[in-house]
Amino acid sequence: MNNEFFKQTLANFTHDVASGDAIRHLADKGYTVPEIAKELDFPTPIERIRKTVWEHYINTGVIRFEPPEEGTRLRVHYEKVYGAFGKTSFKRVEEEIKEIPREYRKCEFGKEKYGDAKAFELKLERLDAKDREYVENLPWPLQPVYHVADERIKRIMQKFE
Repeated sequence: MNNEFFKQTLANFTHDVASGDAIRHLADKGYTVPEIAKELDFPTPIERIRKTVWEHYINTGVIRFEPPEEGTRLRVHYEKVYGAFGKTSFKRVEEEIKEIPREYRKCEFGKEKYGDAKAFELKLERLDAKDREYVENLPWPLQPVYHVADERIKRIMQKFE
């Protein structure tokens, strides 16, 4: 079990060093998952890219699981600290971040995709290629999520109605 944990931790570290920052940067610039895969120099499995983009959107507030409320949210990160004899460890740091009020749209793509696949496919056909790639390549959960109301999601939701 310890060996598996080590292997997984090493794989996560390697992924983050090799392509994690690039994936997050390209996602912020509006690239879809397949477009990001084409841009990367380091071979990264498409599932890994999907997961990284999804986690990035959750961490940055682009996608939320709860309805947005004005106020603060908790952000957790870890800082490297050194002990008395130079031993390195990590300290969990929690900080409250003041939410900037943003407009969100409720999305139920996961529920639609897994509930009635044929109807969902017909809705996807209404979208242009890039918007379709965006919807198809994120791991939408069965529960509703709230997506920041950027131009892309407004365009998608308009065509889904």
